[in-house]
Amino acid sequence: MKSSRFFIRTFQLALMGGGAIFFISLLLRIGSGSSEAAPAYQSAQAIRGSLERTVSSTGTLAAVETVEVGTEVSGTIEKVLVDFNDSVRQGEVLAGLRQDLFVATVKEGKAGVARARAELELAERELVRFETLFKAGYISEQEFLPARLKVAQSRATLVTAEAALQRAETNLENTVIRSPIDGTIIQRSVDAGQTVAASLNTPTLFLIARDLSRMRIEAKVDETDIGFIRQGQSVRFTVQSYPDRDFSGTVRQVRLQPEVLQNVVTYTVIVDALNEEGLLMPGMTATVDFVIERIEDALLVPSAALRFSPPANGEENAPRMGRAIASTRGDRLYRLDEGGRLYPVAVTTGISDGRMTVVSGEEIHEGMRIVTGLSRPRESAPSGTSLFRAMQPGRPGR
Repeated sequence: MKSSRFFIRTFQLALMGGGAIFFISLLLRIGSGSSEAAPAYQSAQAIRGSLERTVSSTGTLAAVETVEVGTEVSGTIEKVLVDFNDSVRQGEVLAGLRQDLFVATVKEGKAGVARARAELELAERELVRFETLFKAGYISEQEFLPARLKVAQSRATLVTAEAALQRAETNLENTVIRSPIDGTIIQRSVDAGQTVAASLNTPTLFLIARDLSRMRIEAKVDETDIGFIRQGQSVRFTVQSYPDRDFSGTVRQVRLQPEVLQNVVTYTVIVDALNEEGLLMPGMTATVDFVIERIEDALLVPSAALRFSPPANGEENAPRMGRAIASTRGDRLYRLDEGGRLYPVAVTTGISDGRMTVVSGEEIHEGMRIVTGLSRPRESAPSGTSLFRAMQPGRPGR
């Protein structure tokens, strides 16, 4: 009797233990299935704002007009009167060459002119005397002709001497190097005592920028984007010295001459920019954005929302959602209801800057939560956490 009761009690305990194990396994499966049926989504709000489409490029800042000042005569620099960043006026003396040799050449030229004039005066008097004898019949025409030729030669010699004197005086004036324009010295390449030689390639002694309150950018634009650039277009650019500040400009010229480097074709675009504060300097590298199109007060959503495609493998709401999607046309977004289910929203897209896109449509409004993607998978949680998630209703992504 006792033995039969023992076997009955043992059988009951086995049944209870097996039932508990089956129940726990069932809950774990339900929890796992619930987490798959209600995945977590990333979302963002549709907002109103302005959006612009741009073409980006880089370029170098330079003064609108620069003049290279050289020397027309060779010699030794005796004095330099200006330095970097000095403001100069037109005609102001910048530097001077030693003048002793040039002064001597001028004196030699003056002496040559005086000698030529004396020879001309003597020839003219001889001509008068021979002319009187010729008219009186004392000499023949053949004897009178050399006197006339002597006067012509003396006049030519005088002209040559005067030209040599003028050249010597001009060279003497050129030993004083003056500024051809009003501007600012941005480069000085000589010092006192240095010898300069004027030849086919005139040496550059100074580089003068006419007006640094106006600058230009020589931007290189790729051939794939040059079709969007036009004269008068608005430009926004930054420089590395002031990364948090935007400067503005205007396209002045699109040069037709292409430049090919490593099979990449680019075109030079000239951009005018104001520099009233003097922050921009020649030679700075500018990051340029050409504004192709701009829209104000538009409804904007992240571009990632238009690329999002909901997964349909094993989800509880996939068949219902699939039928709804099949009835829509064109671009679409997805929103979440309170139960965590996806619903498509038909929209019409506009311009995009790559991060945000302009959209419109009857089903979308400002503030609507739009799905942008799936949340990143989390690390595996304990079984207790899985049971808790399985019992929670699906919630829309935030």
